[in-house]
Amino acid sequence: MTAVQIILITLVAYLKMTDFVTFQFFAFNTIVCGWLVGLIMGDAATGLYVGATLQLRSMGVVAVGGSSMPDYPIAAIVATAIACSTGRGMEAGLAIGLPVAMLGVNFDVIYKIFNGFLMHKEMSLIEEGKFQSFLNVVKISPLFYGLCSALPVFLCVAVGPTVVNAVLDFMPAWFTTGLSIAGGVLPGVGMAMLLMYMPFSKYWSFLIIGFVLMAYLNVPVLGVGAVGLAAAYEVYKKEMRAATAPAGAASSLGDLEDE
Repeated sequence: MTAVQIILITLVAYLKMTDFVTFQFFAFNTIVCGWLVGLIMGDAATGLYVGATLQLRSMGVVAVGGSSMPDYPIAAIVATAIACSTGRGMEAGLAIGLPVAMLGVNFDVIYKIFNGFLMHKEMSLIEEGKFQSFLNVVKISPLFYGLCSALPVFLCVAVGPTVVNAVLDFMPAWFTTGLSIAGGVLPGVGMAMLLMYMPFSKYWSFLIIGFVLMAYLNVPVLGVGAVGLAAAYEVYKKEMRAATAPAGAASSLGDLEDE
């Protein structure tokens, strides 16, 4: 891994965090981060594969309120960089990337504690009428937040493939095999978690239709998506007709359904 690649990968991690708490110009989600690192490493396909796998794992997982969650975009950055630099595939990348994502929970907690001290300082500056000083202090928070991701990513990619390969060689075969199996299970877990937040009990039949089209009829993803779009449009029209129907008509429809 060259010095330029290390700098660019660290920059992606830094911008991912600072953009999230400032302008939000770019969609630095898990799959995009994996793809960007794949481009930097010269293997965009591996980046998309790793990013999409972790993206499915993180679907339905939201940090509500002051809670923290694993930093899956950072896991995609590290996993893609390791997978491309060592040539050992996604399993090797996940062996390093997922622990870094869990470490991101601790960094997030540290950032929130640090941000609390900054908030009190900013409030005191406003009360004293020192608005320029207040604006200067406000800039510290996103800069520090970027370091929470850039620092662990830099340490992981800067040690180089030699050290990472040594760590991977030290890991037992059952561990790497388990990660390979987990990599295949992660998308299913992500979809199951997503279904918990969707009206599955009302539209479970569409899930079965999509499964049959994919598993038994080998319909491409684009074809299944087109069928899902058509079904969603029909459901939308039905719901709109029910919402705009006169009260008497709706009541008579309800009576007919009861009969």
